[in-house]
Amino acid sequence: MTSYSCCLILLLFTWNTAAYGPNQRAQKKGDIILGGLFPIHFGVAAKDQDLKSRPESVECIRYNFRGFRWLQAMIFAIEEINSSPTLLPNMTLGYRIFDTCNTVSKALEATLSFVAQNKIDSLNLDEFCNCSEHIPSTIAVVGATGSGISTAVANLLGLFYIPQVSYASSSRLLSNKNQFKSFLRTIPNDEHQATAMADIIEYFRWNWVGTIAADDDYGRPGIEKFREEAEERDICIDFSELISQYSDEEEIQQVVEVIQNSTARVIVVFSSGPDLEPLIKEIVRRNITGKIWLASEAWASSSLIAMPEFFRVIGSTIGFALKAGQIPGFREFLQKVHPKKSTNNGFAKEFWEETFNCYLPDGSKNSPASTSFHKGHEEGLGAGNGTSAFRPPCTGDENITSVETPYMDYTHLRISYNVYLAVYSIAHALQDIYTCTPGKGLFTNGSCADIKKVEAWQVLKHLRHLNFTNNMGEQVDFDEFGDLVGNYSIINWHLSPEDGSVVFEEVGHYNVYAKKGERLFINENKILWGGFSKEVPFSNCSRDCLPGTRKGIIEGEPTCCFECVDCPDGEYSDETDASACDKCPEDYWSNENHTSCIPKQIEFLAWTEPFGIALTLFAVLGIFLTSFVLGVFTKFRNTPIVKATNRELSYLLLFSLLCCFSSSLFFIGEPQNWTCRLRQPAFGISFVLCISCILVKTNRVLLVFEAKIPTSLHRKWWGLNLQFLLVFLCTFVQIVICVIWLYTAPPSSYRNHELEDEIIFITCHEGSLMALGFLIGYTCLLAAICFFFAFKSRKLPENFNEAKFITFSMLIFFIVWISFIPAYASTYGKFVSAVEVIAILAASFGLLACIFFNKVYIILFKPSRNTIEEVRCSTAAHAFKVAARATLRRSNVSRKRSNSLGGSTGSTPSSSISSKSNHEDPFPLPACAERQRQQQRGCKQKVSFGSGTVTLSLSFEEPQKNAMANRNTKRRNSLEAQNSDDSLMRHRALLPLQ
Repeated sequence: MTSYSCCLILLLFTWNTAAYGPNQRAQKKGDIILGGLFPIHFGVAAKDQDLKSRPESVECIRYNFRGFRWLQAMIFAIEEINSSPTLLPNMTLGYRIFDTCNTVSKALEATLSFVAQNKIDSLNLDEFCNCSEHIPSTIAVVGATGSGISTAVANLLGLFYIPQVSYASSSRLLSNKNQFKSFLRTIPNDEHQATAMADIIEYFRWNWVGTIAADDDYGRPGIEKFREEAEERDICIDFSELISQYSDEEEIQQVVEVIQNSTARVIVVFSSGPDLEPLIKEIVRRNITGKIWLASEAWASSSLIAMPEFFRVIGSTIGFALKAGQIPGFREFLQKVHPKKSTNNGFAKEFWEETFNCYLPDGSKNSPASTSFHKGHEEGLGAGNGTSAFRPPCTGDENITSVETPYMDYTHLRISYNVYLAVYSIAHALQDIYTCTPGKGLFTNGSCADIKKVEAWQVLKHLRHLNFTNNMGEQVDFDEFGDLVGNYSIINWHLSPEDGSVVFEEVGHYNVYAKKGERLFINENKILWGGFSKEVPFSNCSRDCLPGTRKGIIEGEPTCCFECVDCPDGEYSDETDASACDKCPEDYWSNENHTSCIPKQIEFLAWTEPFGIALTLFAVLGIFLTSFVLGVFTKFRNTPIVKATNRELSYLLLFSLLCCFSSSLFFIGEPQNWTCRLRQPAFGISFVLCISCILVKTNRVLLVFEAKIPTSLHRKWWGLNLQFLLVFLCTFVQIVICVIWLYTAPPSSYRNHELEDEIIFITCHEGSLMALGFLIGYTCLLAAICFFFAFKSRKLPENFNEAKFITFSMLIFFIVWISFIPAYASTYGKFVSAVEVIAILAASFGLLACIFFNKVYIILFKPSRNTIEEVRCSTAAHAFKVAARATLRRSNVSRKRSNSLGGSTGSTPSSSISSKSNHEDPFPLPACAERQRQQQRGCKQKVSFGSGTVTLSLSFEEPQKNAMANRNTKRRNSLEAQNSDDSLMRHRALLPLQ
């Protein structure tokens, strides 16, 4: 069974070796063998395997100069290690390097060679198999390039725990240690690169992009990570397409159609150069320009894409490149390559032929092939495309430095340095095994591996715990996922002014170790868009919303496609593309453009505004007129008119009117707490004091003229002290109302934001509308009582007859305050105070004008009427009117009684009243009261009342002897009544002068 297994494995190994002849590998013996996988070609020739004969290995085509340089980097590192006296002394590293042809099948074919040899060694078949050229096991593999290829290789190598250190596979899927147990890499994974791409788009404020990815394990995970990052940054993706170098023409046409019809100008591409090349060629054919290409590191410097003839289409490329490293002596090593000198490198012959476009006579190819090569940067992929044309023979004396190829472009060593670092990582892991001290090893009980019999899994263990300093002084250690965290350079494609080739200008960098938000740095001054423009292209679904507007959602469209909506009043936005408008603070309002907040306009009934000035002038006018009237009354205080109006109460009334006019000034100006608490009580108390004076004054005169016979009790109640007491009591009730109001719910200044959005109304919050209602209601109640007494006193003598003026003033008062209630309730802001000021001034002017202006007019312009005789005549006339009415009523009663008794004609003292109606004006009042008193007996007096004139005759004739007793009694009663009226009349006539 063992012999059978040996033969089977040897058969497999022999077949694998046959497939890779001497010219298809680079191999060198050593104590320890390292494997290598490099893309010396870009692909394989399409060949239909019909299986009519034994299948042959497909042919690799399109030579990759860069891939050969990467291979040279591995050989240079191994030779440098072998010549080092400190690193692995007395140990020689060998290598076995194969071409993957940038395909999974070729990579797996090469990987089987590593696995088969390791399996033979693990079976320990040396005693059964006589292998004269036995090659040691491959303890580690450097490679491969593409993530899709590395994924397939890692799955196979992981079965045998053979460490694989990749230099260019950045797919984040390879960080999964559960699936890829033995995979490590010296390149950062794409997770950071995808984040960096999203950061660049956010930096340039783009939000409308398209994505293209290679349909493999590199493109799909990379673009998926980018989508996640884009979603977090509100970046919308217009289209997302997958491509491959093996896509047919129809698929390529469909992708190009999508790109051409898309409004997105930025296209994010996660792909390798070979996979992207067919698409770019079709885009160039259609001349689709104006796109910005955001390139992943796999094609950002690919010579397949970075060609001058493609520049008009992809000249606005921003890409990522790995951090460049330094390899001392590598340049000279590259120049020493020669088919005859590089005996261990089976790829040198083809490289020479492709470089100088010739053929070596001793080559393996029977018919030479013509190739063309492309110039490119170190990170680009150079290629030679074979044709059937003949080549001249090579002399072997060609100068490698005389031809410009990607192989000799060593100015920025990125992937080459990663290869160099991968080899040194394996060497340092072996060095750790070589220098391991028993008891301090990484294996069971601190044991160490034997460097002479080291196995792949032991090397893998040490690689996971590796920590060394590279030739640039940087620490190298793989994290738990087998990754090295590194930084990126950001490059922009330019056209060289010297030779017109594409050059890669470094315009920024991305620092993975920095804090979030500080990782990206871009020097915009170095960027050329489309090769010449400095203006950043626009790639948004909608135009930026200017400050003062916000983004509004359009139904059915992505969030990046929006309409600009003006911020509502009271809100603002001070940045472009604001998602929402911010509310202004409470005391602020948005300006006209809604770009900022400005302080709200503050309104109150100010002293300086025209309305406030007008009200103030009217209040001052009222104060002046009241003071003038008070001065007139004071100067003419001893005249009959002033005496007749109860001058003490008149003084108090004028003082209260001064308070009323003055209280209106508290409603003007910016409301403060103290003015708010003072103005309503001042207004209420002033008006109550005013109306109380009018009420007491009117009631006193009415009582005097309606009293039958004045007694001492009347004089006591009519006294001045009692009048002031009544005024005080009426006013005291209002004072109590105000005190309770101020104690329970005091008014205060209030900034009202609710009435109008743009204005702050500074008003007085009354505290309690009920208290204000009581204050005004009590004032109106006193006014109503005063109106009642004034109406009742309307027929008093003219000098006492203030009733009609008081009645009119009360009517004005009621009209004003009844109108005030709906006006007060319907207005707001400063007009509330204005309405109340107008009401106060109107009521105050009404009282002042109606009660005092007539008297001032008589005092100043009609002094003839301001005499004692005039006052007494007026009072006497009123007395006669009252007496005549009383006598007439008694005569009518007597006549009715006489008629009922049959009557008699005796000669008795009689009173005869003759009346005649007429429509003429009443007789003028008598000249003096004294003369009228003398005529009251024995003469006839004509007095006017109602609508006619009555002649009153009082006379006594000689008594007749035959008079009846009852008639004498009636006459006596009549005379007594008349004498009583006469006595009261005399009292009323003298009253004004007392």
